Amino acid sequence: MAATQFVNDAIAHDNIVIFSKTYCSYCRAAKECFDKLKVSYKSIELDNRNDMDDVQDALEKLTGARSVPRVFINGVFIGGGTEVKNMFKNGKLKELI
Repeated sequence: MAATQFVNDAIAHDNIVIFSKTYCSYCRAAKECFDKLKVSYKSIELDNRNDMDDVQDALEKLTGARSVPRVFINGVFIGGGTEVKNMFKNGKLKELI
């Protein structure tokens, strides 16, 4: 319950939120896309949290998967690392922000 509230609060508070893990190459790739667009984002590194599993369970209920990254723009889930990279390449990511 607390993890669900944390996820909902995070995506409501910041325009761009990336639920990530510090060692994840897909997470790094997603963040690099936003860095190249010179856009700020909130990155929540789940492997630094005691409630990582609970947060990932909450993300699964919300997005259909518990894998990272889970990327939200203006409260809307847009996908994971591959989707963000593809959106960056075809210009759709820039349009969303």
